[in-house]
Amino acid sequence: MTDKKPIILITNDDGITAPGIKALVEAVKDLGQVIVVAPDSPQSGMGHAITIGSPLRLHKVQVFDGVESWQCSGTPADCVKLAKDQILHDTADICLSGINHGANNSINVIYSGTMSAAMEAAIEGIPSIGFSLCDFAFDADFSTAQAVARDLVKRMLDKPMPEHTLLNVNVPKVAASDFKGMKICRQAHAKWTEDFDHRVDPRGKDYYWMVGKFVNMDKDPGTDEEALKAGFASIVPIKIDFTDHKMKDWLSEQWSDIAK
Repeated sequence: MTDKKPIILITNDDGITAPGIKALVEAVKDLGQVIVVAPDSPQSGMGHAITIGSPLRLHKVQVFDGVESWQCSGTPADCVKLAKDQILHDTADICLSGINHGANNSINVIYSGTMSAAMEAAIEGIPSIGFSLCDFAFDADFSTAQAVARDLVKRMLDKPMPEHTLLNVNVPKVAASDFKGMKICRQAHAKWTEDFDHRVDPRGKDYYWMVGKFVNMDKDPGTDEEALKAGFASIVPIKIDFTDHKMKDWLSEQWSDIAK
């Protein structure tokens, strides 16, 4: 028997002072030894970018009571890499990223710094979850998302997950009385339909604002989009291997002259 507490690495993409990461720390800090390594400024939409052309800064800070915390000048993925190499000196039992201000369901997983931080940890063999609340407001109510996070973290710690586990968890913006629970889902087939609003600044220089809307083309049941609209938190297991095995088989048949 051992009294050693599990090590829980927490990061995000909204920055170490964001309300979402504070809510996540508060939700789970009694479940293990929490160590926070997060960006020193917002990094939303950074995806899996890493810093290779400039030095990284890593400073210990006092942000959360009783919790070891570090801020990093790099991206969310940088935070996880530095945490593993310079702070943990081994590994963590689990990694949590978030709670993100805004949804990361469906195709948003590709662009999300929140999910890329969790993915980086999963690549290193650390079971990970990215948490997002479908509310962009700075003063959003994170209480339901906190309850979801605490429930799932307890499950992960009670029954260890396989290495490279990566879960994308989104929580709907609903009143606590309207929250229906959690559902295990698949990622919806959806995309952003984008335009660029052309403008001219006071000095006569052109610039552009990206605008557009999110379009869900998936009408089949069982998606994260469907669950969120019904008032459920969606849980989508994510693969690190991007290989399209059906297309691989198709190519092998159609291009049979290429060496397998």
